[in-house]
Amino acid sequence: MEPRTGAEHLADALTELNVDMAFGLPGVHNLPVWEALAATDVRLVGVRHEQTAGYAADGYARATGRLGVAVVTTGPGAANTLAAVGEAQASGSPLVVIATDVPSTLRRPGVVRGVLHETSDQAAMFAPLTKGQFTVETAGDIAPALYRAARLALAPQSGPVYVGIPTDLLRQRAERAASVSDPVPAPGPVDLDGARRMIDAAARPLVWAGGGALRSGAGPAIGELAEKLAAPVLTTFAARGLLPLDHPCLAPNPVHAPEVGRLWDQADLVIGIGTDFDGLMTQNWLMPQPPALLTVNIDPVDAAKNYRPDLTLTGDATEVVTALADGLPARPGLGDVTAELRGIAARLRQRVRTEEPQAADLLSTLEEVLPTGTMLVTDMCVAGYWVGGFHRVPAPRQLAYPMGWGTLGFGFPAALGAAAGAGRTVCLTGDGGFLYGCGDLATLAQERLPVTVVVVDDGGYGMLRFDQDREGLPRRGVDLVTPDFLGLARSFGIRADHVKGFGRAFRRQLGQFVREEEPNLLVVDATLRPPLNTSPRWYRREQP
Repeated sequence: MEPRTGAEHLADALTELNVDMAFGLPGVHNLPVWEALAATDVRLVGVRHEQTAGYAADGYARATGRLGVAVVTTGPGAANTLAAVGEAQASGSPLVVIATDVPSTLRRPGVVRGVLHETSDQAAMFAPLTKGQFTVETAGDIAPALYRAARLALAPQSGPVYVGIPTDLLRQRAERAASVSDPVPAPGPVDLDGARRMIDAAARPLVWAGGGALRSGAGPAIGELAEKLAAPVLTTFAARGLLPLDHPCLAPNPVHAPEVGRLWDQADLVIGIGTDFDGLMTQNWLMPQPPALLTVNIDPVDAAKNYRPDLTLTGDATEVVTALADGLPARPGLGDVTAELRGIAARLRQRVRTEEPQAADLLSTLEEVLPTGTMLVTDMCVAGYWVGGFHRVPAPRQLAYPMGWGTLGFGFPAALGAAAGAGRTVCLTGDGGFLYGCGDLATLAQERLPVTVVVVDDGGYGMLRFDQDREGLPRRGVDLVTPDFLGLARSFGIRADHVKGFGRAFRRQLGQFVREEEPNLLVVDATLRPPLNTSPRWYRREQP
């Protein structure tokens, strides 16, 4: 049998890796990939910008827990993905970016000759933003490189990986090279006895669970541990939905509210699971060092980079927490903790209703009208901040919030990937952020993806406007001329409507749109005050 082409080796590898979905933009250098994938069951969704390919692959990975794949072309095409790759890295999304590079026969080491799309070192652009970079040198090396990239991307802590393929190798025929298995370090022993002694000595423990816990699937184990300890569980932005909403130990969000932040201040032991205690969650580390800190993390360096642990249990969150909880006696006081948390939740709901009634309406509508299993994707916008902080997420992988790197324009393209992988998705974006990727309304229409896009139109960058007003500065660069969003959507054949505010009309229209199989877009004229989880309103800055 004649050896297969490099592009066919690529398609074989993705099929063998059980990749069912990829997102990409065709270019003169990567057309053989499109041809090869057409002969497989891998669905290659064509988007209108390479950044969208990266965000869509990220959204797919967050919604499904599977590997996200972006296929882009050389030079500027690869460079266009970098913002999305940075967000995936900061949020721990397993992503492989497959980018072509200039033909190997035309490259001269150390010289940029002016080949179309040539850069001096394409892989180096990705080095600060990825777990690893692979550049293949022969057509037969393509499949082994993709295997290594996929394993690395999915291995905890998961993240993006770059694979560069000189374009001439895609049409070359070669025998497939042998795969290389990178060594996997064996887990070391963990000091469970030491951890249990810390727990025994604590009168008021608190569990702080992060994105690593969610990606590990550690929710049931953490729920059992928390019940045994009668300990509240705080979840980070990346861990929303880790525990069921009716779990007796689930604390309301966010920790940026003083009512919730006191749980940290009162704890004499914090158990941090799958988290690095980042600045966005801790108000740039204004939360005090706990009297005792026990951490569970796949990476002990990551666990210790912001707060000093007294003990770290290194390993997979599910395995370690399960072992830790095994044999622990149940403490009294679970009912008291549950009652305390319900009281906090009631006071927090009243705070939101008093501070920003429209946000309260938005949150209650989302909780009431979204069908079971709906994925919610937000952008960097004021409405998104309210949802990221306060929305009660009913299950894992039902909220994607770009507070890893904080990339404006994430919401809409990530929603495309989420919908392609998981079905009905609601995207909550602002008028400014939506314009970053509104051209992919074409993708939404072409693929008939089940996305409801909610564009909250406040006439510009509302968060930045708030900052300028707060400092007594004139408004500069924040008031925008925006298109007729309804006409724009309808020009692509997408149903669209418009309401004012988040009242009854919004509730009625959103409820109707999310029950439809087709994509649609809803514009909401509304201006919201930013919530407590945005940095200008962090309450600990105001403490003496």
